[in-house]
Amino acid sequence: MAYIIGIVLVIIALIIVGLILRKRIYDVVDRQESWKMDIMNRNIAAQLARIKSLNLSGETQKKFESWKEHWEYIVTKQLPDIEEYLFDAEEAADRYRFPTAKKTLRKVEQTLQSIEKDIEKMLIELDELIKSEETSRKEIEGLEPEIKALRKKLSQTRYQYGKAEARFDVELDEIEAGLRKYHELTGSGDYLEAQQLVENLKVQLEKLQIEMEEFPDLYKACKEELPDQLDTLISGIKDMKDDGYRIEHLGLEKEIRNYQGRLLDCVGSVEKGDVIVVKEAVTEIDERIKDMYQLLENEAIAKSYIETKIPTYRKYLGDLDMMFQDTKMEVELLRQTYYFEDSDMEKYLTLEKTITQLNKQLEELEENIDDHEVSHLKIRDKLDGNMQQVESLTQQHEDFIKFIHNLRKDELEAKEKLNDMKNQVYNTIRKLKKSNLPGVPNFIWSMLENTNQMNDRVLKALETKPLDMTAVQHALSEANKSVEHVTEQTDFVLDQAYLTEQVIQYANRYRSRYPLLAAKLSESERLFRSYEYELALEHAAKAIEEIEPGALKRIEDYQKVSS
Repeated sequence: MAYIIGIVLVIIALIIVGLILRKRIYDVVDRQESWKMDIMNRNIAAQLARIKSLNLSGETQKKFESWKEHWEYIVTKQLPDIEEYLFDAEEAADRYRFPTAKKTLRKVEQTLQSIEKDIEKMLIELDELIKSEETSRKEIEGLEPEIKALRKKLSQTRYQYGKAEARFDVELDEIEAGLRKYHELTGSGDYLEAQQLVENLKVQLEKLQIEMEEFPDLYKACKEELPDQLDTLISGIKDMKDDGYRIEHLGLEKEIRNYQGRLLDCVGSVEKGDVIVVKEAVTEIDERIKDMYQLLENEAIAKSYIETKIPTYRKYLGDLDMMFQDTKMEVELLRQTYYFEDSDMEKYLTLEKTITQLNKQLEELEENIDDHEVSHLKIRDKLDGNMQQVESLTQQHEDFIKFIHNLRKDELEAKEKLNDMKNQVYNTIRKLKKSNLPGVPNFIWSMLENTNQMNDRVLKALETKPLDMTAVQHALSEANKSVEHVTEQTDFVLDQAYLTEQVIQYANRYRSRYPLLAAKLSESERLFRSYEYELALEHAAKAIEEIEPGALKRIEDYQKVSS
């Protein structure tokens, strides 16, 4: 029983699957049938009838007949065949021959797609043909008045075109012949060829318009303007030579003659239509003429500059030379008294050498001014360089003068400083003598003696001939350090001695009660009388601090307040 049920279920499943597959086939058939009907119902014939607005002859007639025949083939052959194929697919599906049905439907799909492409291609070609006729007709309508305008312009301004007038006439004739050819092509239905012809005519006309627009100025520049400028330039060069300007080295006359020959060639070239080459030549010659004027102007400016500046330069250099001669005499005198460093003498000798060279160069400049082979521009460059040197040397000379003046100033300041240090040592000795100390430690006397010796060294350095200020400054610095040190040490000893006296006086109040303190104070007094003030203070301070801690600090503070 179960076996039978299983078989029944399988059969039912197969029937269901078959029905589903057949339904899918029917759906595709319905879709393709709708597609076929859509194509059949399209009013393609009416679309093709639009071409009848054109001349049905020549190329247009061939295309129309081709499109019409192809549409009739689609309607009478391909679409009925599709109907048969769809019927066969349905019949195969009814018999559950699904592979055969699918194969037939694929063929129908391909045929329908092919038909769609063919229709699309026909309509595109149709639109292009109609559009080309409309576009070319409008463009021709626009070209005709432009051609007439050019013809009129050429007729009214023939004098501006010279021999090129005949060439422009021929080109206009060719364009007008193209117009006639266009009308012949459209009359015979060859619209696409007519459109291509219109495009060529547009390019030809545009080129002719530009050339006719540019030609008068270009022709005039080659025939009149630039030759006139070159003639004026030649005349100007001759006048400048007569006026003494040195421009022979520029070689402008030969270059101008070459340009005059080129311009004659350019007239012939522009009349033949070689516009690009002529444009380049005109631009080159025009720019070069400007350069030539600039060169001539530079030479003229240089000549005027030299005539103005040479007297000024001669005076500046002469003044500098005179001032240096005074400096030279002063240096010779100072060298007998003062020592000059090698670097300072090198600066002095460099000044002398450079001034001599500039005087020699001034002579050469004046010779160049008289030499007509040397350009004023070259002379100006040399003059500018020399003037800058004079300015620099003037500043260097002023700096050197300040240096030699400072030698004397440094000497006076050194002598003044030496006197100050001697007075400082004298005051230190007076302070020691007035201190009422039992004596002065030996190291203080030694330091004072050493300081006096150093001061004597400074004096000897100042008396040396020639005077070496570097040695003086060194000796002065060492002596100053010694004076400051001895002054500082003397003040320190005096402070210690005075503080020791204060401490002993303060500690005396405890002497009778503290025998040990009395002994230490006695030792401190002995050291004080032996000039050992630092040790005396140390003993006295230690003794009082043992009895009264902090007493030394209070004594020191009191001493600072009372001093």
